[in-house]
Amino acid sequence: MPTAALPLTDLQACCSPVTREVMVTDAAATLSRALKALADPARLRLLSMVAAHADGEACVCDLTEPLGLSQPTVSHHLKVLVDAGFLTRSKRGTWAYYRLVPGALDQVAGLLANP
Repeated sequence: MPTAALPLTDLQACCSPVTREVMVTDAAATLSRALKALADPARLRLLSMVAAHADGEACVCDLTEPLGLSQPTVSHHLKVLVDAGFLTRSKRGTWAYYRLVPGALDQVAGLLANP
């Protein structure tokens, strides 16, 4: 089943914090897809590894060994995070580099509690 990319810049506009009012079905589905992308230990580690890397950017070649997973598996997890709007990807030569989308995690966190 293909999944649609999540435009995280729109999460604040469509969804109010879950503790403030009842979420409408579409907003709950959007937030659920974002949280599903984060609900994997390898993906959470990848986000932290990218964020902690020099200049906040990491090459897939630098992430595979520390994560202890194969390169295709790491690439799959990175693709899920890119599709969900948490990371950006730029290709340089044969390698892909990843960077956190500014504010993406803050937006998700803000939806879970009162501002």
